[in-house]
Amino acid sequence: MKSEWKNNILSVLSFLSVFYFCFHLLWATNYHRETLSDKMKIPTDFTDADLLSFTKKIILKTNALQFQLAKNDSLKVSIPYSQDQIFEKSVLGYNNLAKRHPFFTYNHPSIKKSVISLPLTYMGFAGYLNPFTNEAQVNYMLPMYTFPLTTNHEMAHQIGYASESEANFIGFLASVHNDDLYIQYSGYAFALRYCLGIWEDRSAETFKQLIATVHPGIRKNFKESRDFWESHQSFIEEGFQVFYDQFLKINKQEEGLDSYGRFINLVVNYEKQYPDL
Repeated sequence: MKSEWKNNILSVLSFLSVFYFCFHLLWATNYHRETLSDKMKIPTDFTDADLLSFTKKIILKTNALQFQLAKNDSLKVSIPYSQDQIFEKSVLGYNNLAKRHPFFTYNHPSIKKSVISLPLTYMGFAGYLNPFTNEAQVNYMLPMYTFPLTTNHEMAHQIGYASESEANFIGFLASVHNDDLYIQYSGYAFALRYCLGIWEDRSAETFKQLIATVHPGIRKNFKESRDFWESHQSFIEEGFQVFYDQFLKINKQEEGLDSYGRFINLVVNYEKQYPDL
């Protein structure tokens, strides 16, 4: 009995060792690649004035798109496409982005709706990359206005960018470079939500002034997303968030889950180089 127990333990440890080795061989080396900040010569620091100017610009962009799509500034944007159509259209955004930045070329489309979307939702995840098949897996339960941006985020992981902040940055760029206005809206609304979140933490007065200029329809989309995640909160999410936070820190993302929001540092400074954003 004791020998059998030891054999079982050794079998489990052997499996975990092989799994860990394969994970690092096939994917985790991407955590150690040159940062996009260095590659693209983009500073990562910005002033409050920089952020304020960028936030106001993003509000104008998002407001214009919301009104063009919803025909009324008080209506939320509802994407009329199927999720499979969004997968197809998202590839075209990467094609446009690669014309400016060839290193963002997306060559091997493999994007799927995750069969474990319900558990993902309770874990607090919008998607993930399968490191063994390099397939982008997207949570099909997400509010649809966020679905294109999430798709583009996971596609960024597919082309080898492991950092969550960089995947957010690339996902944003691929969204706003798409010819489709609904996908553009998903990208701009995503960046706007993060910018407003920063101001809410930094200055209640500035946040109040900015949010008053955002169309009610956009705020309804934000509420749609907030309500979705709040309705699925559980102890499961808390446990996995702690685990993933530590996982990111171990893999050179020192800020853990907070690194997701650091894409704003890149976007604000990128816009200085490319004002046509």
